[in-house]
Amino acid sequence: MKLCTPHTARLALASVIALTAGMAANAQTDTVASDMSEEAQDQRRFNTVTVTAQRREQSLVDVPLSVSAFDGDLLADLGVADLTEVAKISPNVTLEVSRGTNTTLSAFIRGVGQQDPVAGFEAGVGLYVDDVYLNRPQGAVLDVYDVERVEVLRGPQGTLYGRNTIGGAIKYVTRGLSDEPTFEANVKVGSYSQIDGTLTTSLPVTDSFRVGAAIASFNRDGFGENRITGEENYNKELFGARVSAELDLAENFQLRAAADYSLDKSNARQGHRLIPDQFPPFTYPVLGDVFDTRAGLNAVDQRVEAYGGSLVAEWDLNDNWTIKNILAYREDESTSPIDFDSLPEADVDVPAIYENDQFSEELQFLYSGDRLNGLIGVYYLDANASTVFDVLLATTGDLLSLPGLNAQTFGDVGTETWSIFGDFTYDLTDRWSLSLGGRYTEDTRTSLVQRRTYIGGFSEFFGGAGIPIATTSDFEGEATFDDFSPRVSLSYAVTPESNLYATYSQGFKGGSFDPRGQTTAAPDLNQDGVVSQDEIYTFMQFDPEEVDSYEVGYKASQLDGRVNYSLAAFYSDYKDVQVPGSIGVDTDGDGVNDSFSGVTTNAGAATIWGVEFEGTATLAEDMARSGDLLNLGWSVGYLDAQYDEFIDAFGNDVSDQRVIQNTPDWTANGRISYDTPFAGGNLLLNTQLSYRGESSQFEVPNPFLDQEAFTLWDASIRWETEDGRWGFSLTGKNLTDEEYIVAGYNFVTVNPNGTFTPTLGLEGTLTAFYGDPRTVTAGIDYRF
Repeated sequence: MKLCTPHTARLALASVIALTAGMAANAQTDTVASDMSEEAQDQRRFNTVTVTAQRREQSLVDVPLSVSAFDGDLLADLGVADLTEVAKISPNVTLEVSRGTNTTLSAFIRGVGQQDPVAGFEAGVGLYVDDVYLNRPQGAVLDVYDVERVEVLRGPQGTLYGRNTIGGAIKYVTRGLSDEPTFEANVKVGSYSQIDGTLTTSLPVTDSFRVGAAIASFNRDGFGENRITGEENYNKELFGARVSAELDLAENFQLRAAADYSLDKSNARQGHRLIPDQFPPFTYPVLGDVFDTRAGLNAVDQRVEAYGGSLVAEWDLNDNWTIKNILAYREDESTSPIDFDSLPEADVDVPAIYENDQFSEELQFLYSGDRLNGLIGVYYLDANASTVFDVLLATTGDLLSLPGLNAQTFGDVGTETWSIFGDFTYDLTDRWSLSLGGRYTEDTRTSLVQRRTYIGGFSEFFGGAGIPIATTSDFEGEATFDDFSPRVSLSYAVTPESNLYATYSQGFKGGSFDPRGQTTAAPDLNQDGVVSQDEIYTFMQFDPEEVDSYEVGYKASQLDGRVNYSLAAFYSDYKDVQVPGSIGVDTDGDGVNDSFSGVTTNAGAATIWGVEFEGTATLAEDMARSGDLLNLGWSVGYLDAQYDEFIDAFGNDVSDQRVIQNTPDWTANGRISYDTPFAGGNLLLNTQLSYRGESSQFEVPNPFLDQEAFTLWDASIRWETEDGRWGFSLTGKNLTDEEYIVAGYNFVTVNPNGTFTPTLGLEGTLTAFYGDPRTVTAGIDYRF
């Protein structure tokens, strides 16, 4: 595996800076273009972005929170294709494509998140599209197109955003509609037969009615091959569309309706085995290409379909009060053939179906005055998540007619929740401001978990002829959780362009039931020889988790906006940490684990502290020629995250043997942009290095799945006409072709002598999924 040490990363970053400066110096030999206007140059700098992190428009400097904000132009210049790439330029953030698909998101901010994208679980990082909360990780790897900006809010955001934003929130804000007709077309071609296309338009029908639409298609061949089925592995075939309309019913009353649809028909993203098969006759050595697989499961096609709509009404009552209502509905359905062992044998073959739907309603009363600003609101969510999957274990034969055992799980989790919240900032003086907020939440969860044993192959859900022979688990449960989460922040404007703040905030993530749980795996907690219904309920249910976060920070914009930066230090007390996991289960008493059970416990308490430093700067103007700019952007994050307590299944505290997953100690990014008039238009050169320290996929370290430190190098060049209508770009990503793991499965025990003992199935499951290899993309766009 190709790796890069921190020292190497610093040397590489210095080399990139020197290379960019050299390119700028060489540009002196070109013909000097005409001077640009001061306004045009201001638009080309990395100026402070206006954000809505506190539910109102503010400069980043004025927000007493850790917020990274990136506008659509910057994301396009850096070649950001989907939401996961935002983690490259955000400190202490992990956004990765989960196992098996192109569209399921695993998100961590400051060590808090969700690694296992199980239906019925809710992530510790809230994802919002135009202020609508996405309740599930399926379909959440959003492609970046028609976007105004992306905001990353670090730390608990409960008082303003609620709904499990215990680690932070990500806001994906699409472009608003224009009063003038606009049109943009973009076509990209590149490595692995990539061909992408997007069309966006905005049209004013009347002075008070505007409509808009965006259509996108993203396609490429796979990075590897399925050696058994011949299919492309890691390919992409995705279609997306958005439509919106705005109606000004009156000068002070506006309606905005929006709808979106996406369909991912890519092949299943199958894993790469890290060890040979463990069952005689041992015929499958490790493949040489990490993107290749031998997965043989083809009972269902990979397919992810998601859609939703929202209606936002905004009424300005007077100069001080605004009423805003956000009504939304979303739904998604996925089918996925998950071949855990990535072999043609029908051993731990798990076809799965996921279905999610949600209805939400949020009513806000916003106040804006001379000294007091803030809002009061109420929120309601009614959501349901269900999943059904088979677990087939056998060794030979046709997959749909095997005589082997199949353990099926059907899980359904319903969520009904409401909350009332408020958050206000009062300017005590011209320099001192005090923010107070709180949210009261009440969650009700209902759960149905049914597990049955089939013989003869897959069940009817997946086109098989399997016959049910036993019901091994039939559970129904209901639980209600309530919480009050406060926030208090004190800030001091050192100058009109700088802000010093201290913030305390609390985060809450609701409890639930594990929809994969096997009731027969419940332990006899009181050792009376009988597993009672109460003990089964305790085994299936897990409690809420909570974070108390303390943060101090300083933000500044200096030299007329040429230098913008923020520095923050935080400390988090993380309690009742929800730890989802899976264990092998023997359902028929033959001494062999023939299925697995989800086990989610509030096993842990952790302490997480860290520092974040990010910013942008204009290093030089008119450096090599009239009208050029040299800009720098950077972000650095450090985390010290460790469990203070971790109680295992036997009641032992094993915190010294556990780590916080998906949480590298160091994250860093350095990017340089050189912008200059050239050949009758404008030339933009970008290059960036993104560094991530070592991290573990699971709480238990694993020498095969844990990822060592690595650095990614991206670069791009763009030229556009003086009027901005035509643009041509060339983007290279992961130019050093690093191999790095983003997800994995582990159902083996690594023995001291280096051998492996399977804990589920016969072949042994230890597989990895990798980030994208080196790619090069050329693009052309046109707009008016």
